[in-house]
Amino acid sequence: MSAARKIEDAPVEEQAVIVIDDDAEIRLSMTDLFESVGIKSCSFRDALDFIENGSLNTSGCIVLDVRMPGMSGIEFQSRLEDLGCQTPVVFVTGHGDVPMSVSAMKAGAVDFLLKPFTNEELLGAVARAFETDRSKRQDAVVRNAIKQKASTLTPREKEVMQHVTDGLMNKQIAYELGISEIMVKIHRASVMRKMEARSLADLVKKSELI
Repeated sequence: MSAARKIEDAPVEEQAVIVIDDDAEIRLSMTDLFESVGIKSCSFRDALDFIENGSLNTSGCIVLDVRMPGMSGIEFQSRLEDLGCQTPVVFVTGHGDVPMSVSAMKAGAVDFLLKPFTNEELLGAVARAFETDRSKRQDAVVRNAIKQKASTLTPREKEVMQHVTDGLMNKQIAYELGISEIMVKIHRASVMRKMEARSLADLVKKSELI
């Protein structure tokens, strides 16, 4: 199955590609390609244009040129992280080298394409970036739900949960907190109920996401 076909089959109606490249012809070429396979897209001439006029919360991915006037793509990638933007990045460049691509990938880029690249290569990279974005956003929903549950715990229940997930037995927790073992059991049961934990392993997994 081709990359283009995979993207067309995906639920892309809530995702879009942000193209940031100082070459107007390349911007138009990429946005025309995305439109031809039903992918929403918008474009910006450089990093500052996007910061001033774009959205940091766009679901999808950013196709980013490495070498641009002013802020480079690599510098912009770091700036995005500082701004709290989690949108996956696909780099494109006509001047890439191995150290540059390694640096970009270590910083979280989904792909690093050297110009001239084929439409299939670009669409494949975007498909992978879309999947990365979906996964990140789904994880964020789960994490927020768990944090909401944890916010309902009392200070004592939070202490008990911490000790439970650290592997302490009820008797040890009672000693550490200076309360009876019966009270530990009561707090522990309340923690399991409020956190909707099916088992100790489930509670440990959820506590790691708080």
